[in-house]
Amino acid sequence: MTPIVSSEVEKEIASSSEAPASYPAGTFRPRVAGLPSLPEAHRTVAFSSGASWFRKVLAFAGPGYLVAVGYMDPGNWATDIQGGSKFAYTLLSVIVISSLMAMFLQALSAKLGIATGRDLAQACRDHYSHRTSMVLWVMCEIAIAACDLAEVLGSAVALKLLFGLPLLAGVLVTALDVLIVLAMQGRGFRLIEAFVVTLIATIAACFAYEIFFAQPLWRDALQGIIPRTEIFRNREMLYIAIGILGATVMPHNLYLHSSIVQTRAFGISVAHRREALRYAVFDSTVALAFALFVNAAILVLGAAAFHTRGLHNVAEISDAYKLLSPVLGVSLASTVFACALLASGQNSTLTGTLAGQIVMEGFLNIRLKPWVRRLITRTLAITPAVLVIGLAGEGKVTALIVLSQVILSFQLPFAMIPLIQFTGDRAKMGTLVNSRVTKIVAWGVAGIILFFNGELLWFIFRG
Repeated sequence: MTPIVSSEVEKEIASSSEAPASYPAGTFRPRVAGLPSLPEAHRTVAFSSGASWFRKVLAFAGPGYLVAVGYMDPGNWATDIQGGSKFAYTLLSVIVISSLMAMFLQALSAKLGIATGRDLAQACRDHYSHRTSMVLWVMCEIAIAACDLAEVLGSAVALKLLFGLPLLAGVLVTALDVLIVLAMQGRGFRLIEAFVVTLIATIAACFAYEIFFAQPLWRDALQGIIPRTEIFRNREMLYIAIGILGATVMPHNLYLHSSIVQTRAFGISVAHRREALRYAVFDSTVALAFALFVNAAILVLGAAAFHTRGLHNVAEISDAYKLLSPVLGVSLASTVFACALLASGQNSTLTGTLAGQIVMEGFLNIRLKPWVRRLITRTLAITPAVLVIGLAGEGKVTALIVLSQVILSFQLPFAMIPLIQFTGDRAKMGTLVNSRVTKIVAWGVAGIILFFNGELLWFIFRG
């Protein structure tokens, strides 16, 4: 059985800026004294290197799904429904490419956490000057605010569709999820993971039901996986494509994954960390493949239910809700759609709250009581939503959700570039440093994302 780091060793790590002399070179390099990431959940899930392959997979199953929910949040719904209704299956290629890039970047995020014992926010604070760290922190908070805006508004829309609750009241109701997080985390991190997986399964079942009755043109859908240059020439299509990219590759998820992967109590040697990395990457890849299916299903539903029936301007989630039942001829279609939206919004706000805690503690090194941290992060989430509804009105909700996803895409480099830089630094990663091929692919992915952003800016300023 793999020896697990004892509490004495953990205390030594937390109180020293250098790894103990008995550690092999390149295995664990905490550079700054302090508590580990998410200290209340750090190394609380048992992992045995001597267990069977299946038990190891189960031990690491969970963090990937917490990350995956951010890739199927209401922001994806808004962009995917618009893309499907306006352009049929053309933007499926963007979903596939974005998902592949997300799998790669999340693998790097897991690698950083496992190799260094630091989450991405802590690593930024360790490496950069105070001024640079503060800039990165502000950028990340903007990204989290944009993401939470989409999630909170999505949940509020679902509550309105299902129960007739006004949007502003729905936003305030979503603030109560802070109590859910506190209750579950007090009972163990596994309970949060189980709750999230249950909601993901609910979302998948809802869309399987919808697609069964929508009867998509599968041949056209397969052709949509092939990228087309038309995406770059059409301003409106490019705008939605960037929105899909921003909704798929989530900046705060890079911080989240580098932290929650450390909830597993794997060994500290190079061999043990390599093993942990294999199972962490397997977990996140499978989870994000599942998210790819859900995102593709949303766009396929928009194309099959609306575009093929001549409804090319279904831009609002509420419009999709109203049209699904009469278009598909199934009375429960709209209700199932709204239930999936509610599950998606609540799922994403739970993980968004965790990400807010990780970012605040990592960049600022502030340790607050759990309920205070949750209250701060949730307040930061609902305040923009309340202002948006008050100033812009309820009719602009979906347009604002899409805009929030474009903002996320522009914020992504501020998380992505440090991640690629750190995982390619042997002084930080030791023997788990990125290979030359991995570095080339990583910077290639960064270049693609920056190119997409540049294309959108060109269209916007050209008018």
